[in-house]
Amino acid sequence: MSKRVLLIIGGGIAAYKSLELIRRLKDAGVSVRVVMTDAAQRFVTPLAAGALVGERVFTDLFDQTQEFDVGHIRLARECDLIVVAPATADLMAKAAHGLANDLASAVLLATDKPVLMAPVMNPHMWANAATQRNFATLQAQGLRFIGPNEGEMAERGERGVGRMAEPEEIRDAALAALSDGPLKGKRALVTAGPTIEAIDPVRFISNRSSGKQGYAIAAALAELGAEVTLVSGPTNLPVPFGVKRIAIESAREMLEASEAALPLDVAVMVAAVADWRPTKEAPTKIKKGAAGVPAIALQENPDILATLSKLGKKRPKLVVGFAAETNDVEDNARAKIAKKGCDWIVANDVSGDVMGGAENQVLLITKDKTEAWPRMAKEAVARKLAAEIAKSLTAKARRK
Repeated sequence: MSKRVLLIIGGGIAAYKSLELIRRLKDAGVSVRVVMTDAAQRFVTPLAAGALVGERVFTDLFDQTQEFDVGHIRLARECDLIVVAPATADLMAKAAHGLANDLASAVLLATDKPVLMAPVMNPHMWANAATQRNFATLQAQGLRFIGPNEGEMAERGERGVGRMAEPEEIRDAALAALSDGPLKGKRALVTAGPTIEAIDPVRFISNRSSGKQGYAIAAALAELGAEVTLVSGPTNLPVPFGVKRIAIESAREMLEASEAALPLDVAVMVAAVADWRPTKEAPTKIKKGAAGVPAIALQENPDILATLSKLGKKRPKLVVGFAAETNDVEDNARAKIAKKGCDWIVANDVSGDVMGGAENQVLLITKDKTEAWPRMAKEAVARKLAAEIAKSLTAKARRK
């Protein structure tokens, strides 16, 4: 029996892409039913969507014929996955707050199936605090997300985060959600965010890091079925669905939590770990005074990537490091592979807008080759890297 997707099409200009999504899902052998909101019908017609799925499209919560024949409860349950594309700010808000005043929102409230949302909206709407609260609420409730991506918007001159993910991206995310995933049964560790090293109770040394890339990688590995432990320095990011987060502050705490996660199949070390820490932490706040600027003696922090790479029999099957460079990116990354003993390095030039930004451009460097990836959303980088990891671990398993 083929997998069944209920596609909810929301009222955004990207609704036209949902027709292509239907085709791609059906080409992958997935059975598709469609619910359309009133606003969605301003952009694409039920006739067009119905022609693609081969049955009528459901539009009205109070259609007596549809309710008698199928009904929103059956629609919510007679599927393996619900995909909301486009997921508008309105649909996200309704789902986050349990509103059910139309067929789409009633289905979302009534379902016990996994839900994948592909948000689309103006960048200012996406960045609005209300939308971000709803996004965090839905993630906490277990809903999965694909996108939004960054790029040109429908409004002239507008660019930013808010574009709906492309149909093939949504299809891939849906297929991953429908399957056990190629990483089922695999244990993964991801480190993310900065570490902070205390000078006194109010001051510390740290590195720049938003944690966005590491969190995206943890989410992508979990979507492929891995059991993921995310060891994270301080960030403001919500915990990805299906991921166990361990919050730490210092490099020593990160190393301890990483070693506690063993045994592992893969370790992806994305965190911006502070290289040094003060030799002594002052027990009280250091006051400004006649003595002038205090001298702070530093000592080296433990090298977490090198430690995990050189564990012998306890070593993860695949260790992936990250190299944030400002010059000679490939040469520095290759030197890092040799020095640390890891298998791969994901290297990027952070002299631009990468830190805290929505996009990344990286080199995937192994001992044998260098692969340059185009600039893309950090979520897309994460999915591509997760796919490479799955391919590598599958190949290692076959060779045994």
